Amino acid sequence: MPDPRSPARTATAAQETPAEHDPLRDSSLYFNRELSQLDFNFRVLAQAQDPLVPLLERLRYLCISCTNLDEFFEIRAGTLRHAKELGLTAHADGLAPTTVLNRIHDRAADLVAAQYECWNNLLRPALGQAGVRVLARDAWTSRQTRWLRAYFRDEIMPVLSPLGLDPAHPFPKILNKSLNIVVVLKGRDAFGRNGNLAIVRAPRSLPRIIRIPERVSGGAHDFVFLSAVLSTFVDELFPGMEVKGAYQFRVTRNSELLVDEEEVDNIALALRDELVGRGYLRAVRLEIADACPKPIVRTLLDNFDLPENAVYWIKGPVNLNRVIQVYDLVDRPDLKFPPFQQRLPAGMDAMFKRIGQGDMLLHHPFDAFTPVLELLRQAAEDPNVLAIKQTLYRSGKDSPIVEQLVQAARNGKDVTVVVELRARFDEEANLDFADRLQEAGVQVVYGVVGYKTHAKMLLIVRREGRKLRRYVHLGTGNYHSGTARAYTDLGLLTARPDIGNDVHQIFQQLSGLAPAIRLKCLLQAPFTLHAGVLMRIDREARFAREGRPARIVAKMNALNEPQVVRALYRASQAGVRIDLIVRGACTLRPGLPGVSDNIRVRSIVGRFLEHSRVYWFGNGGTPELFGASADWLERNLLRRVETGFPIVDPELAARATDETIDNYLADNLNAWELQPDGEYLKVVPGEGTPPHSAQSVLLARLCG
Repeated sequence: MPDPRSPARTATAAQETPAEHDPLRDSSLYFNRELSQLDFNFRVLAQAQDPLVPLLERLRYLCISCTNLDEFFEIRAGTLRHAKELGLTAHADGLAPTTVLNRIHDRAADLVAAQYECWNNLLRPALGQAGVRVLARDAWTSRQTRWLRAYFRDEIMPVLSPLGLDPAHPFPKILNKSLNIVVVLKGRDAFGRNGNLAIVRAPRSLPRIIRIPERVSGGAHDFVFLSAVLSTFVDELFPGMEVKGAYQFRVTRNSELLVDEEEVDNIALALRDELVGRGYLRAVRLEIADACPKPIVRTLLDNFDLPENAVYWIKGPVNLNRVIQVYDLVDRPDLKFPPFQQRLPAGMDAMFKRIGQGDMLLHHPFDAFTPVLELLRQAAEDPNVLAIKQTLYRSGKDSPIVEQLVQAARNGKDVTVVVELRARFDEEANLDFADRLQEAGVQVVYGVVGYKTHAKMLLIVRREGRKLRRYVHLGTGNYHSGTARAYTDLGLLTARPDIGNDVHQIFQQLSGLAPAIRLKCLLQAPFTLHAGVLMRIDREARFAREGRPARIVAKMNALNEPQVVRALYRASQAGVRIDLIVRGACTLRPGLPGVSDNIRVRSIVGRFLEHSRVYWFGNGGTPELFGASADWLERNLLRRVETGFPIVDPELAARATDETIDNYLADNLNAWELQPDGEYLKVVPGEGTPPHSAQSVLLARLCG
């Protein structure tokens, strides 16, 4: 008989109808995950288009939508192209990879057009009127032009290495997302060679946004794009030849690192090798100035092995997201969100005493991340602390967390850190701080082969009298002080023995070769989290069929796990009222007659990135509330190490329910509701209903 705690068991935890007889497996009941994720960026862009949002914050939202699209192509589109080449089968939505790629390119083209429409016709003019000018080439005065030409000669030209294309100089390797200019030349160079095409690559050492001094420009906040300067003065790189045209372009490449962990002896070394070549993996997208002649575009597409629909014609700078530098360079509080003071709890000078008196719930960014840092600092210095164990997925550069772990090891504590090297785009940083931790004597573990360690756990073992006591932090977000000011997340600090024992056992499992374990309180992927979610959804369905109260509310970043979706459909059919707050991709179709009539899906896009995962089940009048590190995605529930932790203190559970569930369901200013056809409609206050912004309410309530 199979072990009920094994990963394989989670896939069959709920009794499901065989596929050939199950109408809930019909592909028409599922949205495509990639297309749903892409649509999230239209909701982000809507913030940039909203005149009620401060102007520089609108610029920030525009840049976020651009950066998100870059990452989408680097990961989602890149993975799809790989799946197409391998002939992999379609997902629950039934769409083949080729079909999805074609739809992605069509939808992405709409998004790009909307982004540049927003920049050219809304934000750039509005910023100019507010005294923040990003000057186009045709708007430069003669004095500005002279200064920029001198700047080009002194600061830019010395680091450029233009490359003429001829039989001796084949097309160069183009780095992922780098700024390049393709130049059309006429004439002969000093060696008598006929000019044709040349490539000018902008080194990453050059600033992408250049500030013009006020004494030259007359304005305190005047800027130009590097791409405009390069295109204007590129002729100086080719003396004696005529420049017939200069067109900026950028290529996006697949950035998903594929390391076969079972085939390598040292994953850290293998990952370092992969990182060297990441910037030159398979191309997935070409962005180019809209005036570029089609024969040149054809040459570029052939070189990058891209189809016609992978090119995006750009009416502006190809690296538009780089204008985010203006946000940081301009000190105009009137054009930004008002600052806020994060709440600090009492008793932080004695964190062990405070947590020992009762659980603490932190709701970031409204509550400061400082208590977690202070707990770790005090643990590093406390002679009664014997051991510290922690997972690190993303921690940021110059992390205070890493500093305290190093100090703890130097102070003689037994420190074990589970570092997830495969945290996407943070691999290099994680390798670096893993080396630093090891040099300080920390025992570094790289998790479990085949399963990313995504759980957020901190365990401190402290001697108190004749006993050892465990102190625990569990979170829905990363141990990253920066994101703790920009993302909404929950953190639980507790000294409950049963939770501490569960966390201890998980660490034993991660650092050793422990067998499957039974946990008292926590749900753990890939063993019990998936099965636990399915069981609780099915329980609500059973209550509804029995005529008892039944309710499910869940808040997460994304949802696509087919068994969970089918379980939610069955619960809806049984009469369970279900509210899902899903920030990004959602493959479930709400509001379908006879299938999902009782399911409502909303997405909140506001000042802070919604990141907390909260699961609430009515449980016949005795609600269960979990915070979690996992979204309801296949990868999180089945192929990662994740935790779902109960919030059992009645006061804290009531607070978490009010702040993260009721508050967000009442939002009628920043909420979008998913329709049965896949469209998201902005929620507006009904007649006589006061406006309600969930994040603004929390700022006013918790930050004073």
